[in-house]
Amino acid sequence: MDVLDQLVTQVQALSGSDQDVAHLYTVLKQADELLHSHATRLGYCLTALNPVKHSLGYLYLLEAHTAGSMSREQSETFLGLASTFLNSCAPEQIRLAADKFNNICRRLKEQAMHLHDPMRAILPLQAAIRKLQPSSEFLTAIHADFLQMCLLSKCYKASLSVLEDDIFEIDQKRTALVPRDFLLYCYYGGMVYIGLKKFSKALEFFQHAITAPTTSLNAITIAAFRKYVLVSLIQNGQVPPFPKYTPAVVLRNLKSCVQDYLDLANLYATRNIADVKRCITTHEDVFKSDNNLGLAKQVIASLYKRNIQRLTQTYLTLSLQDIADTVQLDGQKEAELHILQMIKDGDIFAAINQKDGMVSFQEDPEQYNTCEMTQRLNNEIHHIVRLAKKLTWVDEQVSCDHAYLSKIGRDRPRYEPEDFELVPQKMYTNL
Repeated sequence: MDVLDQLVTQVQALSGSDQDVAHLYTVLKQADELLHSHATRLGYCLTALNPVKHSLGYLYLLEAHTAGSMSREQSETFLGLASTFLNSCAPEQIRLAADKFNNICRRLKEQAMHLHDPMRAILPLQAAIRKLQPSSEFLTAIHADFLQMCLLSKCYKASLSVLEDDIFEIDQKRTALVPRDFLLYCYYGGMVYIGLKKFSKALEFFQHAITAPTTSLNAITIAAFRKYVLVSLIQNGQVPPFPKYTPAVVLRNLKSCVQDYLDLANLYATRNIADVKRCITTHEDVFKSDNNLGLAKQVIASLYKRNIQRLTQTYLTLSLQDIADTVQLDGQKEAELHILQMIKDGDIFAAINQKDGMVSFQEDPEQYNTCEMTQRLNNEIHHIVRLAKKLTWVDEQVSCDHAYLSKIGRDRPRYEPEDFELVPQKMYTNL
C-alpha cells in the first residue's frame, strides 16, 4: 500500500476519541515533511476524507496541498474547499494544530485578494475565528485577516459581530498568535471604526497599537499613530499626551517620524481654517502616500464644526451670513449646509428661520426619561458589572502567578522604610 494511502487510512481510523485524535496529531506532525514533498498528489487523498469527521487530517493535507503558488483555476478550487472546511470542521480537532489552521485562513485571504474578491473570505474567516476561539474573549491571528477583508470589501458592519467582542485573553500556545497579529488587529479595527464614523472607538484601538509593549519601533505603530493624530483632532480637537505605560522606545522615537502630522495638530489648536488648509496642501503628498488625505480633509470639516459649536456658547441667535463670516465659510448656503448636518448628527440643537436667515440655538431636548434611554443605561450598567468581575478575576490570577511574584520579589528591595513602621516600638528595645 502506498505511504499516502496508509496515512489516509490512519486518519480515518484515528479521528474518533480524543485519545485517538491526540495520537493522530503526533503521526501527522511526523509526516508533515512527507506531505509537503507529495503536495501535488494530495488532491485525491482529500476526496477520501470528511472535513467534519476527519478535520485534523483534512487540515494537514489541505495545508500541504496548497503550499505552493496557484493558478486562477486552482485558487477558485481552493476557495471552495477551504470555505467548506472552515465552516464545518470540528473545533476540538483543529485547535490541536492552530498554526496550520492559521496558515489555511491566511492562504484563503491571499487567494481572495488574488481574485480581487475579498468579500468571499469574510464569512469563512468569521466562522474560522469562532472555531479556533476557546471563547469569544480570546484574540486569534485570524482576527486581523478578517478585518482586512471587511475593509477591502467596505463591509464595515460585517466586522462588528467580531469587533465588538470584549477581548481579555491572548494565549500564544492555544491560538498561535504573534505580536504582529495583535498590532494588525488594533490597526485594522481602528480603520473599520473610522469607516463607521465611530471615532472614539477608533482612538481606543489605535492607542492599543501605540502602547503595546515593544523593544523597537515598527511600521504598524507609526501608521497607527498617524491616524491617531488625525482622528484625535476630528473627535476631540487636540492630541492627548502619551499614557504613562507607553513603551520608552515609542516615547523617544515616534514623534520624529510623524512631524508633518504634529505640525497640523499645532495649527489646529489656533482654530484658523486658512492655516490648517494651507498645512494640508503643503503636506498633501505625505498624506496621500499614507492613505490619509481623506481623513485630513475631515479634519478641516471638524474645525468648521468646532468653530460653529463655539458660537453656541456665546449667542442665542445669529444670522447665517454672520456664521459664514466668523468661521470662514463661503456664503450663507454653505453655512446652512454645515448647520443642517450638525443638527442631524446631534452636534448642536438649533432651528433655522428660512425667511430671515436667522439661526436660533437651543438646549439639549433629551430628558433621559424614555424607555429607550432607560434600556440603554441598564445595558451599560450590566456591561460595567461584567467588566468589573472580569478585572477582579484577572487581578486574582496575576496575584497568584509565580512568574509575576518572583519578578516583583527581585525588583523590590528586601526592606523598605515603611516596613519598619509596622514593627511595635517595644521590639526596637530588644535589638
